[in-house]
Amino acid sequence: MEGLCSLTLLLLLLWPPETWEGLAPKPSLPTKISRDPDILYLGNGTGHEPVIIMNFNLTKVARVMSSFDLRTWDPEGVIFYGDTNPKDDWFMLGLRSGRLEIQLHNFWAQLTVGAGPRLDDGCWHQLKIKNQVDSLLVEVDGDEVLRLSQVSKPLAGMALPIMRIAVGGLLFPPTDLRLPLIPALDGCLQHHIWVSQPGSTVPFSHPPQGACSPEAQPGTFLPPGAHTVFSLKDVPQPDVDPWAFSLELRLQFFGGSGCLLALGILGNQSLLSLELQDQILVLSARLPEELEVLSKSMPVSPGPLIQLELGLTTVVLNQGLQKVTFILPPALLVSLLDLWNQPKGSLILGVVPGEVSSASFCLNGLRVQGRELDVDQALSRSKNIWTHSCPRSLNNTNTLH
Repeated sequence: MEGLCSLTLLLLLLWPPETWEGLAPKPSLPTKISRDPDILYLGNGTGHEPVIIMNFNLTKVARVMSSFDLRTWDPEGVIFYGDTNPKDDWFMLGLRSGRLEIQLHNFWAQLTVGAGPRLDDGCWHQLKIKNQVDSLLVEVDGDEVLRLSQVSKPLAGMALPIMRIAVGGLLFPPTDLRLPLIPALDGCLQHHIWVSQPGSTVPFSHPPQGACSPEAQPGTFLPPGAHTVFSLKDVPQPDVDPWAFSLELRLQFFGGSGCLLALGILGNQSLLSLELQDQILVLSARLPEELEVLSKSMPVSPGPLIQLELGLTTVVLNQGLQKVTFILPPALLVSLLDLWNQPKGSLILGVVPGEVSSASFCLNGLRVQGRELDVDQALSRSKNIWTHSCPRSLNNTNTLH
Protein backbone atom coordinates (compact mmCIF):
# COMPACT_ATOMS: atom_id res chain seq x y z
CA MET A 1 0.00 0.00 0.00
CA GLU A 2 2.96 2.32 0.62
CA GLY A 3 3.68 2.28 -3.08
CA LEU A 4 0.34 3.87 -3.88
CA CYS A 5 0.47 7.59 -4.25
CA SER A 6 -2.71 9.47 -3.82
CA LEU A 7 -4.02 9.53 -7.28
CA THR A 8 -5.97 12.06 -5.88
CA LEU A 9 -4.16 14.89 -7.35
CA LEU A 10 -2.81 13.07 -10.19
CA LEU A 11 -6.00 12.90 -11.69
CA LEU A 12 -5.90 15.84 -13.84
CA LEU A 13 -2.35 15.97 -14.66
CA LEU A 14 -0.30 18.48 -16.27
CA TRP A 15 3.42 18.83 -16.28
CA PRO A 16 3.87 22.56 -16.88
CA PRO A 17 7.00 24.21 -18.26
CA GLU A 18 9.31 25.89 -15.76
CA THR A 19 8.02 29.34 -16.76
CA TRP A 20 4.40 28.52 -15.88
CA GLU A 21 4.36 30.24 -12.49
CA GLY A 22 5.87 33.36 -13.99
CA LEU A 23 3.27 33.92 -16.63
CA ALA A 24 1.52 37.27 -16.81
CA PRO A 25 -2.09 37.42 -15.56
CA LYS A 26 -4.32 35.32 -17.78
CA PRO A 27 -6.61 37.11 -20.22
CA SER A 28 -10.32 36.99 -19.60
CA LEU A 29 -11.99 33.80 -20.71
CA PRO A 30 -13.62 33.83 -24.15
CA THR A 31 -17.35 34.28 -24.15
CA LYS A 32 -17.83 32.10 -27.21
CA ILE A 33 -16.59 28.64 -28.08
CA SER A 34 -14.05 28.56 -30.86
CA ARG A 35 -13.82 25.80 -33.43
CA ASP A 36 -10.42 24.72 -32.06
CA PRO A 37 -9.83 20.97 -32.31
CA ASP A 38 -9.12 20.73 -28.58
CA ILE A 39 -12.77 21.26 -27.68
CA LEU A 40 -14.00 18.06 -26.08
CA TYR A 41 -17.70 17.20 -25.67
CA LEU A 42 -18.38 15.14 -22.54
CA GLY A 43 -21.97 14.19 -23.33
CA ASN A 44 -21.33 10.51 -23.99
CA GLY A 45 -24.51 8.58 -23.31
CA THR A 46 -25.00 7.61 -19.67
CA GLY A 47 -21.46 8.41 -18.47
CA HIS A 48 -20.56 4.75 -18.02
CA GLU A 49 -18.32 4.99 -21.09
CA PRO A 50 -15.68 7.75 -20.75
CA VAL A 51 -14.94 9.96 -23.74
CA ILE A 52 -11.20 9.33 -23.38
CA ILE A 53 -9.12 6.96 -21.24
CA MET A 54 -5.40 7.71 -20.79
CA ASN A 55 -2.59 5.75 -19.12
CA PHE A 56 0.42 7.42 -17.50
CA ASN A 57 3.65 6.05 -16.03
CA LEU A 58 4.00 8.04 -12.82
CA THR A 59 7.60 7.08 -12.05
CA LYS A 60 8.89 10.08 -13.99
CA VAL A 61 6.37 12.65 -12.79
CA ALA A 62 7.86 15.11 -10.30
CA ARG A 63 5.25 17.89 -10.34
CA VAL A 64 1.65 17.74 -11.34
CA MET A 65 -0.96 20.27 -12.26
CA SER A 66 -3.89 20.24 -14.61
CA SER A 67 -6.06 22.93 -16.13
CA PHE A 68 -9.01 23.25 -18.46
CA ASP A 69 -12.05 25.40 -19.19
CA LEU A 70 -15.48 23.89 -18.50
CA ARG A 71 -18.89 24.93 -19.80
CA THR A 72 -22.16 23.24 -18.90
CA TRP A 73 -25.80 23.70 -17.93
CA ASP A 74 -25.82 20.24 -16.35
CA PRO A 75 -25.81 20.37 -12.51
CA GLU A 76 -24.52 16.82 -11.95
CA GLY A 77 -21.98 14.49 -13.51
CA VAL A 78 -18.37 13.32 -13.74
CA ILE A 79 -15.70 15.59 -15.20
CA PHE A 80 -12.94 13.02 -14.80
CA TYR A 81 -11.90 9.98 -12.77
CA GLY A 82 -8.42 8.57 -12.05
CA ASP A 83 -6.94 5.57 -10.31
CA THR A 84 -3.95 3.31 -9.79
CA ASN A 85 -6.23 0.73 -8.23
CA PRO A 86 -10.03 1.03 -8.40
CA LYS A 87 -10.39 -0.55 -4.95
CA ASP A 88 -7.63 1.21 -2.98
CA ASP A 89 -6.53 4.39 -4.78
CA TRP A 90 -8.94 6.48 -6.86
CA PHE A 91 -10.14 10.06 -7.32
CA MET A 92 -13.18 11.71 -8.93
CA LEU A 93 -13.85 15.33 -9.86
CA GLY A 94 -17.43 16.12 -10.76
CA LEU A 95 -20.42 18.38 -10.21
CA ARG A 96 -23.29 18.03 -7.77
CA SER A 97 -25.99 20.71 -7.58
CA GLY A 98 -23.77 22.74 -9.93
CA ARG A 99 -20.77 22.90 -7.56
CA LEU A 100 -17.48 21.05 -7.78
CA GLU A 101 -17.27 17.82 -5.81
CA ILE A 102 -14.13 15.81 -5.10
CA GLN A 103 -14.24 12.22 -3.94
CA LEU A 104 -11.02 10.39 -3.10
CA HIS A 105 -10.12 7.10 -1.55
CA ASN A 106 -6.50 6.13 -0.83
CA PHE A 107 -4.16 5.05 1.96
CA TRP A 108 -3.95 8.56 3.43
CA ALA A 109 -7.48 9.91 3.09
CA GLN A 110 -11.05 8.94 2.31
CA LEU A 111 -13.38 11.89 1.81
CA THR A 112 -16.10 13.61 -0.19
CA VAL A 113 -16.09 17.40 -0.31
CA GLY A 114 -17.85 20.10 -2.32
CA ALA A 115 -16.45 23.57 -2.99
CA GLY A 116 -16.67 26.72 -5.05
CA PRO A 117 -19.44 28.59 -6.85
CA ARG A 118 -22.09 27.06 -9.09
CA LEU A 119 -20.63 26.29 -12.52
CA ASP A 120 -23.78 25.14 -14.37
CA ASP A 121 -24.54 28.57 -15.80
CA GLY A 122 -23.52 27.95 -19.43
CA CYS A 123 -20.42 30.17 -19.12
CA TRP A 124 -16.81 29.11 -19.50
CA HIS A 125 -14.98 28.60 -16.20
CA GLN A 126 -11.26 27.91 -15.87
CA LEU A 127 -10.34 25.13 -13.44
CA LYS A 128 -6.89 24.29 -12.11
CA ILE A 129 -5.90 21.42 -9.85
CA LYS A 130 -2.44 21.44 -8.29
CA ASN A 131 -0.54 18.86 -6.28
CA GLN A 132 1.82 20.44 -3.76
CA VAL A 133 3.67 17.96 -1.52
CA ASP A 134 0.79 16.33 0.43
CA SER A 135 -1.90 18.86 -0.54
CA LEU A 136 -4.48 19.29 -3.28
CA LEU A 137 -5.41 22.82 -4.40
CA VAL A 138 -8.38 23.69 -6.60
CA GLU A 139 -8.82 27.03 -8.36
CA VAL A 140 -11.87 28.34 -10.23
CA ASP A 141 -11.40 31.38 -12.47
CA GLY A 142 -8.17 32.28 -10.66
CA ASP A 143 -9.57 32.02 -7.11
CA GLU A 144 -8.58 29.21 -4.76
CA VAL A 145 -11.78 27.48 -3.64
CA LEU A 146 -10.39 24.39 -1.92
CA ARG A 147 -7.18 23.26 -0.22
CA LEU A 148 -6.93 19.71 1.13
CA SER A 149 -3.85 18.84 3.22
CA GLN A 150 -2.42 15.48 4.22
CA VAL A 151 -4.30 13.64 1.50
CA SER A 152 -1.29 12.13 -0.31
CA LYS A 153 2.42 11.38 -0.16
CA PRO A 154 4.85 13.69 -2.00
CA LEU A 155 5.12 12.59 -5.62
CA ALA A 156 8.76 13.47 -6.33
CA GLY A 157 11.06 10.46 -6.47
CA MET A 158 8.41 7.86 -5.61
CA ALA A 159 7.99 4.64 -7.53
CA LEU A 160 4.40 4.68 -8.71
CA PRO A 161 2.28 2.32 -10.80
CA ILE A 162 0.42 3.15 -13.99
CA MET A 163 -2.35 5.64 -13.47
CA ARG A 164 -5.50 5.74 -15.57
CA ILE A 165 -7.46 8.92 -16.25
CA ALA A 166 -10.98 8.69 -17.68
CA VAL A 167 -12.52 11.94 -18.96
CA GLY A 168 -16.31 12.25 -18.86
CA GLY A 169 -17.03 8.98 -17.08
CA LEU A 170 -16.09 6.37 -14.49
CA LEU A 171 -14.12 3.11 -14.66
CA PHE A 172 -16.27 1.41 -12.05
CA PRO A 173 -20.04 1.41 -11.29
CA PRO A 174 -21.43 4.69 -9.88
CA THR A 175 -22.55 2.75 -6.79
CA ASP A 176 -18.85 2.27 -5.90
CA LEU A 177 -18.42 6.00 -5.35
CA ARG A 178 -18.32 7.20 -1.75
CA LEU A 179 -21.47 9.20 -2.49
CA PRO A 180 -23.15 8.00 -5.72
CA LEU A 181 -24.16 10.51 -8.39
CA ILE A 182 -25.48 10.42 -11.95
CA PRO A 183 -22.21 10.20 -13.96
CA ALA A 184 -23.36 11.57 -17.34
CA LEU A 185 -22.34 15.23 -17.82
CA ASP A 186 -23.55 17.24 -20.80
CA GLY A 187 -20.65 19.67 -20.94
CA CYS A 188 -17.63 20.86 -22.91
CA LEU A 189 -13.91 21.18 -22.16
CA GLN A 190 -11.41 23.39 -23.94
CA HIS A 191 -7.78 24.37 -23.36
CA HIS A 192 -7.40 21.09 -21.45
CA ILE A 193 -3.86 20.17 -20.44
CA TRP A 194 -3.02 16.69 -19.15
CA VAL A 195 0.23 14.79 -18.62
CA SER A 196 1.69 14.23 -22.06
CA GLN A 197 5.11 12.77 -21.21
CA PRO A 198 5.76 10.04 -20.35
CA GLY A 199 2.96 7.55 -21.02
CA SER A 200 0.58 6.59 -23.77
CA THR A 201 -1.05 9.63 -25.30
CA VAL A 202 -4.37 10.10 -27.07
CA PRO A 203 -4.77 12.61 -29.90
CA PHE A 204 -7.13 15.39 -28.89
CA SER A 205 -8.25 16.08 -32.45
CA HIS A 206 -11.80 15.63 -31.27
CA PRO A 207 -14.15 17.70 -33.44
CA PRO A 208 -16.45 19.91 -31.39
CA GLN A 209 -19.98 18.55 -31.23
CA GLY A 210 -23.04 20.70 -31.79
CA ALA A 211 -23.66 21.06 -28.06
CA CYS A 212 -20.35 22.94 -27.80
CA SER A 213 -21.24 25.57 -30.39
CA PRO A 214 -21.59 29.23 -29.37
CA GLU A 215 -25.29 29.10 -30.28
CA ALA A 216 -26.15 26.26 -27.88
CA GLN A 217 -28.69 27.07 -25.17
CA PRO A 218 -30.12 25.27 -22.12
CA GLY A 219 -32.74 22.58 -22.61
CA THR A 220 -32.92 18.96 -23.78
CA PHE A 221 -32.49 18.10 -27.46
CA LEU A 222 -34.05 14.98 -28.98
CA PRO A 223 -32.89 14.42 -32.58
CA PRO A 224 -34.99 12.33 -34.99
CA GLY A 225 -35.48 8.80 -33.73
CA ALA A 226 -34.44 9.54 -30.12
CA HIS A 227 -36.41 8.57 -27.04
CA THR A 228 -36.36 8.73 -23.25
CA VAL A 229 -38.26 6.19 -21.16
CA PHE A 230 -39.45 6.88 -17.61
CA SER A 231 -40.96 4.16 -15.44
CA LEU A 232 -44.35 5.29 -14.17
CA LYS A 233 -43.30 4.03 -10.74
CA ASP A 234 -40.49 6.62 -10.71
CA VAL A 235 -42.54 9.71 -11.60
CA PRO A 236 -44.97 11.59 -9.32
CA GLN A 237 -48.08 9.47 -8.87
CA PRO A 238 -51.65 10.43 -9.89
CA ASP A 239 -53.97 12.17 -7.48
CA VAL A 240 -56.26 9.71 -5.74
CA ASP A 241 -59.53 11.49 -4.99
CA PRO A 242 -60.56 12.25 -7.63
CA TRP A 243 -58.08 10.34 -9.82
CA ALA A 244 -56.12 12.74 -12.04
CA PHE A 245 -52.80 12.87 -13.85
CA SER A 246 -51.25 15.88 -15.60
CA LEU A 247 -48.29 16.71 -17.84
CA GLU A 248 -46.84 20.00 -19.02
CA LEU A 249 -44.33 20.36 -21.84
CA ARG A 250 -42.63 23.35 -23.39
CA LEU A 251 -41.24 22.38 -26.79
CA GLN A 252 -39.33 24.03 -29.61
CA PHE A 253 -40.03 22.12 -32.82
CA PHE A 254 -37.44 21.76 -35.58
CA GLY A 255 -39.69 19.86 -37.98
CA GLY A 256 -40.51 16.37 -39.12
CA SER A 257 -43.35 14.10 -38.03
CA GLY A 258 -43.58 11.51 -35.30
CA CYS A 259 -44.36 10.74 -31.69
CA LEU A 260 -43.60 13.35 -29.02
CA LEU A 261 -45.03 11.63 -25.94
CA ALA A 262 -46.69 8.33 -25.11
CA LEU A 263 -48.18 6.41 -22.18
CA GLY A 264 -48.23 2.63 -22.34
CA ILE A 265 -46.53 -0.63 -21.50
CA LEU A 266 -42.99 -0.72 -22.88
CA GLY A 267 -42.82 -3.18 -25.77
CA ASN A 268 -46.55 -2.98 -26.54
CA GLN A 269 -48.71 -0.46 -28.37
CA SER A 270 -49.15 2.85 -26.58
CA LEU A 271 -52.54 3.51 -25.03
CA LEU A 272 -52.23 7.28 -25.33
CA SER A 273 -49.88 9.28 -27.57
CA LEU A 274 -49.20 12.84 -28.69
CA GLU A 275 -47.75 13.20 -32.17
CA LEU A 276 -46.57 15.96 -34.48
CA GLN A 277 -47.85 15.63 -38.04
CA ASP A 278 -46.94 18.48 -40.39
CA GLN A 279 -47.25 21.18 -37.71
CA ILE A 280 -50.43 19.60 -36.33
CA LEU A 281 -50.59 18.14 -32.82
CA VAL A 282 -52.52 14.88 -32.82
CA LEU A 283 -53.71 13.28 -29.58
CA SER A 284 -54.57 9.60 -30.04
CA ALA A 285 -55.91 6.82 -27.84
CA ARG A 286 -55.93 3.17 -28.82
CA LEU A 287 -58.29 0.69 -27.21
CA PRO A 288 -56.47 -2.39 -25.87
CA GLU A 289 -56.28 -5.30 -28.32
CA GLU A 290 -58.34 -3.36 -30.84
CA LEU A 291 -57.52 -1.49 -34.06
CA GLU A 292 -59.86 1.41 -33.38
CA VAL A 293 -58.05 4.68 -32.68
CA LEU A 294 -59.62 7.79 -31.16
CA SER A 295 -57.90 11.02 -32.16
CA LYS A 296 -58.25 14.78 -31.95
CA SER A 297 -55.94 17.38 -33.52
CA MET A 298 -55.09 21.06 -33.41
CA PRO A 299 -52.46 23.33 -35.05
CA VAL A 300 -49.18 23.88 -33.22
CA SER A 301 -48.84 27.31 -31.60
CA PRO A 302 -45.33 28.64 -30.91
CA GLY A 303 -44.47 29.34 -27.31
CA PRO A 304 -47.35 28.32 -25.03
CA LEU A 305 -47.12 25.25 -22.83
CA ILE A 306 -48.66 22.01 -24.01
CA GLN A 307 -50.80 20.60 -21.21
CA LEU A 308 -52.22 17.09 -21.08
CA GLU A 309 -54.72 16.23 -18.34
CA LEU A 310 -56.21 12.81 -17.62
CA GLY A 311 -59.26 12.30 -15.46
CA LEU A 312 -61.73 9.50 -14.77
CA THR A 313 -63.87 10.38 -17.78
CA THR A 314 -61.87 12.60 -20.17
CA VAL A 315 -58.50 13.41 -21.70
CA VAL A 316 -57.85 17.11 -22.32
CA LEU A 317 -55.09 18.68 -24.46
CA ASN A 318 -54.42 22.42 -24.10
CA GLN A 319 -52.02 24.79 -25.82
CA GLY A 320 -52.59 28.47 -25.29
CA LEU A 321 -56.19 29.25 -26.18
CA GLN A 322 -56.64 25.96 -28.04
CA LYS A 323 -58.23 22.93 -26.41
CA VAL A 324 -59.38 19.47 -27.49
CA THR A 325 -61.20 16.89 -25.37
CA PHE A 326 -62.44 13.35 -25.80
CA ILE A 327 -64.39 11.00 -23.59
CA LEU A 328 -62.57 7.88 -22.38
CA PRO A 329 -64.35 4.60 -23.21
CA PRO A 330 -64.62 2.40 -20.11
CA ALA A 331 -62.24 -0.25 -21.51
CA LEU A 332 -59.56 2.34 -22.19
CA LEU A 333 -60.05 3.97 -18.80
CA VAL A 334 -59.51 0.63 -17.03
CA SER A 335 -56.31 0.00 -19.01
CA LEU A 336 -54.97 3.50 -18.31
CA LEU A 337 -55.64 3.17 -14.59
CA ASP A 338 -53.84 -0.18 -14.57
CA LEU A 339 -50.70 1.25 -16.21
CA TRP A 340 -49.33 2.37 -12.84
CA ASN A 341 -49.56 -1.22 -11.55
CA GLN A 342 -47.68 -2.72 -14.49
CA PRO A 343 -43.90 -3.42 -14.12
CA LYS A 344 -43.33 -1.95 -17.59
CA GLY A 345 -45.82 0.91 -17.34
CA SER A 346 -43.94 3.78 -19.03
CA LEU A 347 -43.96 7.44 -19.94
CA ILE A 348 -42.03 7.81 -23.20
CA LEU A 349 -40.65 11.11 -24.46
CA GLY A 350 -39.85 11.09 -28.18
CA VAL A 351 -40.38 8.15 -30.49
CA VAL A 352 -41.67 4.86 -29.06
CA PRO A 353 -38.78 2.33 -29.22
CA GLY A 354 -39.09 0.24 -32.37
CA GLU A 355 -41.05 2.86 -34.29
CA VAL A 356 -39.85 5.41 -36.85
CA SER A 357 -39.95 9.19 -36.47
CA SER A 358 -38.46 12.20 -38.26
CA ALA A 359 -39.56 14.66 -35.57
CA SER A 360 -36.88 16.57 -33.69
CA PHE A 361 -37.35 19.08 -30.90
CA CYS A 362 -35.92 20.79 -27.87
CA LEU A 363 -37.59 20.28 -24.53
CA ASN A 364 -37.47 23.36 -22.32
CA GLY A 365 -39.43 21.81 -19.47
CA LEU A 366 -41.30 18.63 -18.59
CA ARG A 367 -43.48 18.71 -15.47
CA VAL A 368 -45.42 15.71 -14.22
CA GLN A 369 -47.97 16.35 -11.49
CA GLY A 370 -46.33 19.75 -10.98
CA ARG A 371 -42.79 18.40 -10.54
CA GLU A 372 -39.96 18.88 -13.04
CA LEU A 373 -38.49 15.69 -14.52
CA ASP A 374 -34.79 15.33 -15.41
CA VAL A 375 -33.90 13.05 -18.32
CA ASP A 376 -30.78 12.00 -16.38
CA GLN A 377 -33.16 10.14 -14.06
CA ALA A 378 -34.90 8.23 -16.85
CA LEU A 379 -35.04 4.45 -16.96
CA SER A 380 -33.28 4.55 -20.33
CA ARG A 381 -32.58 6.96 -23.17
CA SER A 382 -30.97 7.24 -26.57
CA LYS A 383 -27.26 8.06 -26.46
CA ASN A 384 -27.53 10.94 -28.92
CA ILE A 385 -29.79 13.03 -26.68
CA TRP A 386 -28.29 16.28 -25.37
CA THR A 387 -29.58 16.17 -21.82
CA HIS A 388 -29.00 19.81 -20.83
CA SER A 389 -28.32 21.73 -24.05
CA CYS A 390 -30.12 22.59 -27.29
CA PRO A 391 -29.16 23.93 -30.72
CA ARG A 392 -30.83 26.99 -32.13
CA SER A 393 -31.37 25.16 -35.40
CA LEU A 394 -30.83 21.68 -36.87
CA ASN A 395 -27.95 23.10 -38.93
CA ASN A 396 -25.95 23.32 -35.71
CA THR A 397 -26.33 19.79 -34.31
CA ASN A 398 -23.48 17.79 -35.90
CA THR A 399 -25.11 14.73 -34.32
CA LEU A 400 -25.28 11.21 -35.69
CA HIS A 401 -28.84 9.88 -35.73
